Amino acid sequence: MSLGHFLRIEREEPDGSRHTVVHLQDPKFSMELAPDRDAADKVGKGVIKRICVPNSWAGDYGSYGKLVSAAQEFFAQSFAEPAPKPVLRRVDR
Repeated sequence: MSLGHFLRIEREEPDGSRHTVVHLQDPKFSMELAPDRDAADKVGKGVIKRICVPNSWAGDYGSYGKLVSAAQEFFAQSFAEPAPKPVLRRVDR
């Protein structure tokens, strides 16, 4: 499963930030996570607060597990240092 199918949305609120990871392709679903303050990097793979999945997934725990694991991996990687952008050669005219 490609991590490119996920998007992390961060919202600042008075009591802290809320993080939502959304799977953009079928099956579409979302997870609300909080950074794991007990992890070494203070983020970890996140603490799951809420999962919203389609009704058609009822009982398909194998699919849930794979997507939840991938979403948590994406959440952890989204806090990493961004990869440097390649230097582009520009030609002024």
